[in-house]
Amino acid sequence: MSTSGPRKPPLVADRRKPKTKPKPAAKPRKTRARKAPRPPRGGNVVTRAIFGLLSLVWRVVWGIGWRLGAIALIIVGIAVGYVYTTLPEASALLDGRARGSVTLLDRDSDVFAWRGDQFGGAVNAGAVSSHLRNAVIATEDRRFYLHPGIDPIGIASAIRINLSEGRGPLSGHGGSTLTQQTAKLLCLGNEYVEAEWESQAAYEADCRRGSLARKGKEAIYALAMEAKYTKEEILSIYLNRAYMGGGAYGAEAASQRYFGKSAAQLNPAEGAMLAGLLTAPSTLAPTSNIARSQNRAATVVRLMREQDYLTDSEAALALATPAELSEAAERQAGGYFADWVMSSGPEFFTRDTTEDVIIRTTLDQRIQRAAEQGLHAVLDEKLRDGSKAQAAVVVMSADGAVRAMVGGRQTKVSGAFNRATQANRQTGSSFKPFVYATALELGYSSLDTVVDERYCLNIAGSGEWCPSNYTNRFHGRVTLAKALEQSYNIPAVKVAESVGLDLVRKVASDFGIESDLAAGPALALGASESTLLEMTGAFAGILNGGSSVTPYGLVELKLLGQDEAVMGAGGGIGERVIREEAARELTWMMSRVVESGTGARAKLPGREAAGKTGTTQAARDAWFLGFTADYVAGVWMGYDDNTPLTGVTGGGLPAEIWHEVMTRVHEGMPATPLPMTQPTPPAPQVSQGQTYGGQSYQGQGGQGYQGDQGTQTDRGWQGNPVPAPRDNREGPITNILRRLLGG
Repeated sequence: MSTSGPRKPPLVADRRKPKTKPKPAAKPRKTRARKAPRPPRGGNVVTRAIFGLLSLVWRVVWGIGWRLGAIALIIVGIAVGYVYTTLPEASALLDGRARGSVTLLDRDSDVFAWRGDQFGGAVNAGAVSSHLRNAVIATEDRRFYLHPGIDPIGIASAIRINLSEGRGPLSGHGGSTLTQQTAKLLCLGNEYVEAEWESQAAYEADCRRGSLARKGKEAIYALAMEAKYTKEEILSIYLNRAYMGGGAYGAEAASQRYFGKSAAQLNPAEGAMLAGLLTAPSTLAPTSNIARSQNRAATVVRLMREQDYLTDSEAALALATPAELSEAAERQAGGYFADWVMSSGPEFFTRDTTEDVIIRTTLDQRIQRAAEQGLHAVLDEKLRDGSKAQAAVVVMSADGAVRAMVGGRQTKVSGAFNRATQANRQTGSSFKPFVYATALELGYSSLDTVVDERYCLNIAGSGEWCPSNYTNRFHGRVTLAKALEQSYNIPAVKVAESVGLDLVRKVASDFGIESDLAAGPALALGASESTLLEMTGAFAGILNGGSSVTPYGLVELKLLGQDEAVMGAGGGIGERVIREEAARELTWMMSRVVESGTGARAKLPGREAAGKTGTTQAARDAWFLGFTADYVAGVWMGYDDNTPLTGVTGGGLPAEIWHEVMTRVHEGMPATPLPMTQPTPPAPQVSQGQTYGGQSYQGQGGQGYQGDQGTQTDRGWQGNPVPAPRDNREGPITNILRRLLGG
């Protein structure tokens, strides 16, 4: 159907999209913020130039420095690596001594002395007392467990202290770590070779050098040790090798030396004392000066408290009760005796031993104290102040076992001149018993008589010699017993001439007097020299019934850790010298010396004793030697330079010292009678042709010597007169002896 009218628009939406694609709107343009203008540098051109130059220098130094540092580190690393490869196992470094030690035990097996480089055996740092370990760390290296062998903080602190005290930066405090100190103890791995060094002291001095180059080597060695060993192993090496005074190397030896106990048993005060020794072991050793050692230990205790190794109460207790020496260390007993044993023993087991040796000896510490106290009891009271007169004492048993020895007035010594064993002095009248021993052995009686009168002899090459008595008086006819009791000189010379000087020398020598004996008649008056030890041993032969003895001190020698003895005693009773009957009668004669003769000051209350005084020309030497049934003792007095004594004879101060010593020696002991025989008239008939040493000696013309019944006088029994000596000063027995000996 058609429509009419105007045309209507179509029912569609109008096209709204433009024919051409419109361009996108431009993004807003960002405007770049202008930089603030750089402020001009302060200062002028010169200042800016200096700063620029310094900046350049710094960049150059840093560029070179870090490269050089890296090279240095590489070199140090190589050096440390090389040293590392040369280090042995830690156990091989524990004992660094060049020689061994000698520990001396008394007769009861108690330690009384040490010699050599004492080493108590290897100990582990973990096994010693924690107080000792902590004291060492607190004193020597508080950062021990933190550093790698060297401690830059410690070095800086040491330099600061040195500069503040006005020293050079490397003078004084060194800042060495405990590891570095251990490296020094190891001498940086250079072992001691005797052929390469003048002495061990020179070697040790070289090891302690403190030059800058040495410090560098020490640091490298310490770094290598830290890489090779644990801290405990390093500390163990240190504790075993460090010298702690008194001849003790290592903690165990020092602990035994000073406190008589193991290093594992030390309390805080004792641990502090040992740690305190490390800075100056010889000076601070408690055996040298206990007060100084205790003061140093107090400082160590305070350091331990500051570093919390001790509580307040533990530190207070350690300060209130400082460490004390053991009884053996305090006494320093038998120094002269120990030196004598060391010098008389085999060198390779004593003076130059490379082993650790244990020697059991004859020393009796009770008797040793008695000898020292008796000596000082007299000398401290009787000698004038400032006197340099010396004295020596020896006490022994009848078999020659030496029980005590004092070699001088200063008793706590080591290595000092021993006047008991090293001083050869004229014996004076103390030699006379051997003259009368010879006579008694040949059949004389102590009741036989001799005339004490003016008497002269012509000595070939010397002219006339006229001996005199000490009082310059003559006493007429006297018994042999009286002559010995009062120590008359002329009768002794006559008896010696009658029996023969050669035989007197032989008897004395057989009794143990080894020194050269005088050839002339002055032999009878003690013109020969001997030592106190020899003379005391010879008197022991009289006490034991006429047999010789060899004085000895060593009983048994063992190596540490072994049960079998390497050697035994080297002395004791030897061959018979005179008959027992002669020895017993001689003992009776010598008992008269003490009872009522020149040795009366030696008399012991309630106890029999026998002895003989001796005073040499111009009183340069004064002796008293004697014995009881239990012990023999000898005393000598004199000056080391042979200056004459003033107002001293053998019957004076020496006899008093002998009395004081033997009173103390026999304290608490029952009184035992002397083995002696008192002669009774009639004097025994002596057969023709007496014997000595298994040989017959017959008087001139076949005449023997015989005593008679004697007559009672105010001097006692008198026997037959002693035959007068021949004009040629040799008795008939001497002539026979010469023929027998081929002389």
